[in-house]
Amino acid sequence: MTKVELTTHLHAFFPVLAGRELLVEASTVAEVIDRLEAMAPGFAFYVCDERGRLRRHVNVFVGDEMIADRRRLSDPVGPDSRVFIAQALSGG
Repeated sequence: MTKVELTTHLHAFFPVLAGRELLVEASTVAEVIDRLEAMAPGFAFYVCDERGRLRRHVNVFVGDEMIADRRRLSDPVGPDSRVFIAQALSGG
């Protein structure tokens, strides 16, 4: 199963995802987001816009590589993949 890791900031908005190992069955990044949405309703719209594209300040990595397809999220993931989802924070 694909292992998913989130920045701690995302746990603040989706506490049901905090403190647990996130393992999902998925073959693409889009499917990973769908599985997280099923666990934590609202997650998909938090990281993606109304068209399903990744929001500007969200980055997704499969292993050590940033995904290439921010529109359809079609980058493949395998059963041994590690997917890391990060939301950039800004302020001053």
